[in-house]
Amino acid sequence: MTVSLVLVIVMSALYACAVYLLLERSLTRVLLGFLLAGNATNLLIIIMVGEAGLAPIFDPAIAPEEYTDPLPQALVLTAIVITFAVSSFLLALIYRSWRLANADDVSDDADDVALRGGAVLIEAEETAPEASTTDFPHETEPQR
Repeated sequence: MTVSLVLVIVMSALYACAVYLLLERSLTRVLLGFLLAGNATNLLIIIMVGEAGLAPIFDPAIAPEEYTDPLPQALVLTAIVITFAVSSFLLALIYRSWRLANADDVSDDADDVALRGGAVLIEAEETAPEASTTDFPHETEPQR
């Protein structure tokens, strides 16, 4: 089993570019990073297969070791479908973000800024349900 060094380098470069793009603030770049990561994963699966063999169609005259394993090809097809579905969802998010805010950047909200500054204690507010708005009985003591 020989693995082409060029394929390993291309796969590594795809993963490096994908991680770089996934860490950006723009949703379009996140989508491109996800697509690169999907292609790099497909290339990784194909690299792990090894040498190509004969088509996996049964013939009694051929030894079983000469066949190519069809499982990695099925995994790549499944990965392609999953990548397409998630990419479609990300495209819908990008389109909706563009229609609402005319931008595809993810901005910080107050909770992000508070978490970046350090641990913040947010007090929880406990309220009892009103008897008129619920069908469940309200008991003051817990059941045993």
